[in-house]
Amino acid sequence: MHHQSATEGEASRDHPPSGGSDVKTGASEDASGEQVPAMAPRRLLLVGEGNFSFAAALSETLVGSTRVTATCLQRPADVARDPVARENLRRLRERGTEILFCVDCTHLADALELHPREFDRIYFNFPHCGRKAGVAKNRELLAKFFQSCKDVLAEEGEVHVALCRGQGGTSADKPRREWHNSWQVVAMAALGGFILSEVHPFSCESVPGYKCTGYRSQDKSFHVEGALNHIFTRSLPFECSQPRTFRIKLGDRWFSFPEPEALVGKLNRGFLEAPSCHPIKTINEKLIAELGKAFPLRRLNCSFPLLPEGSTNVLTYWNCDSLSAAFWISLCEDNSNSESLTGGTTQDMKDFLVLFSELNLLKDPGLDSKEEAHEEIYGQNKVCLRPSLLVHVQAVIQAPGFFPGSLHVLSGPVFRKCFILPFTMPAFHEILFILGFNQNLKDHYLQTLLDHLKGTLDSLLTQTLLEGSKLSSSVEFVFQPNGKDYFIYVKSHNFGPDCAKDLIIGSVTSATSIIHKDQSFMFVSMNLDLLTMLVWGISDWRMLWTFDPRFLKNFVPGKIEPFKSYSLYPPCYVHDISFWLDEKKEFDELEFHTVARAVSQDTVISIEFLSRFQHPKTQQVSLCYRLTYQTCDKALTRQQVASMQLQFRKEIQQRLHVIPR
Repeated sequence: MHHQSATEGEASRDHPPSGGSDVKTGASEDASGEQVPAMAPRRLLLVGEGNFSFAAALSETLVGSTRVTATCLQRPADVARDPVARENLRRLRERGTEILFCVDCTHLADALELHPREFDRIYFNFPHCGRKAGVAKNRELLAKFFQSCKDVLAEEGEVHVALCRGQGGTSADKPRREWHNSWQVVAMAALGGFILSEVHPFSCESVPGYKCTGYRSQDKSFHVEGALNHIFTRSLPFECSQPRTFRIKLGDRWFSFPEPEALVGKLNRGFLEAPSCHPIKTINEKLIAELGKAFPLRRLNCSFPLLPEGSTNVLTYWNCDSLSAAFWISLCEDNSNSESLTGGTTQDMKDFLVLFSELNLLKDPGLDSKEEAHEEIYGQNKVCLRPSLLVHVQAVIQAPGFFPGSLHVLSGPVFRKCFILPFTMPAFHEILFILGFNQNLKDHYLQTLLDHLKGTLDSLLTQTLLEGSKLSSSVEFVFQPNGKDYFIYVKSHNFGPDCAKDLIIGSVTSATSIIHKDQSFMFVSMNLDLLTMLVWGISDWRMLWTFDPRFLKNFVPGKIEPFKSYSLYPPCYVHDISFWLDEKKEFDELEFHTVARAVSQDTVISIEFLSRFQHPKTQQVSLCYRLTYQTCDKALTRQQVASMQLQFRKEIQQRLHVIPR
């Protein structure tokens, strides 16, 4: 079974009133706050015009280089009966506006077959099927309109749809209708591959002379009080997220391995590398710079995170609880050309060799050469993706170049299977600070480190709060159950005044040297992705991994401002699933979540356990779960979700040996 509902998305952006006032040439602020000339759209398409008053009013606000094509569904003779329409048509023709009649907005490509396409904006004000058409008919109109738009809209174009109060079904509507009684405009736009990027009030006053008509096919105006203008843009297709095949070179031999399905698009992204302007890198650099003011600093390089099976004993040593949650990979020797590999895009991973050569972070004490480290890797059938930077601690503190009193820093991506929860992620970037000191100076070093860490985090977390805001973000160090180590807690309001979150962003751990009893160590581990979300108010961790170039346009080097999403109010689609358990095999709930993550391409945002049933006669056990699907950056349709759910049923039957009901 399934049902769908709209959910609270990102808050809408501030925007001038609709009606064309934003297409005049003028000045606007760019992301850095500098005044820059506004670029007027080159070609505008107006559909569903009634008396052409919007087209006439809009044309008076435009610069000479902008071309307008105004269309309506009626025949010329029908429009000519209205004296207001006749006058507006005269004004439009004087300005050289292209006017087309009998244009069906659900078949724009056919109607504009003999005309230039690639419009920069398409306007559709107060669409309606006419008469007493219900919400279902008007949803169908919107769906077909958006599907038609994709054929005539420029790649970076916009579709503007004005709707009466409550019709859209988003949280921007005040009051908001129930989802089933709305036009579900965002879900309908998804059918054409569009996402809602901005919402702002529709103001007739900003377009002098505009009179919207056509209410129930009569010469009556729509009730435009509280109306909203919805601005849609193209979404990246899901086809951009196909599994890739990676090739790595160890010594003089090449190996390949497939990207784990649950981690598609998350390997080898280079967010922390030199050319990157990703906000995760900004946070990483700020943390290192600030703590470097208190301690001598040594930055260590740790590149691509593959661990040989024999090196995973360090996981147990540091109690990472990661072996069962690790992503295991089988390396296959492959000396063929990359073009001959199948299964997706191929990428060479040569840089990761620094793990086994320059730093020797993964070498066992008995391995003294780079070649031996290579042998350790390809002598194993399996390797796993590093679940934590803590796996490197032992190698770092035993290295000849380790200096007590200096702060050693590693940053890099880590990967682990996890349950699907709002702030739990299968891939994130971790920063690890390692500090060695004499046991007698432990209290001094600990207090100094905690003070500087708290000051740095407090400073970062308050940069995006509005001036004069009484809200604040607080950092606390809370003892772990062992009574000597700490969790780093953050209570933050950066996701909104009604959404205070108590989140663990890292830990502070101490240990004593086994070899030198008078030497102690402290390790500070933090989740850079979670910290980035808190600093910029990014409510969805998946947004950090998007391939959409609009994401990085939010961030200006050296400046931290609140994040503004380009995908607003994405709808949710809910499906329930129940299945019989295999009596001979224990049900692996973590793997259940991992399969859901893989099949849905990270669109499942919630898995809720509903019920457990035991058959009174056979004693067979059945479980029931509810899956909620929602994207943060792409258009997602009900049909796509239904297909994913069907595939999910097949996958859990094959992988988890359950029988879907």
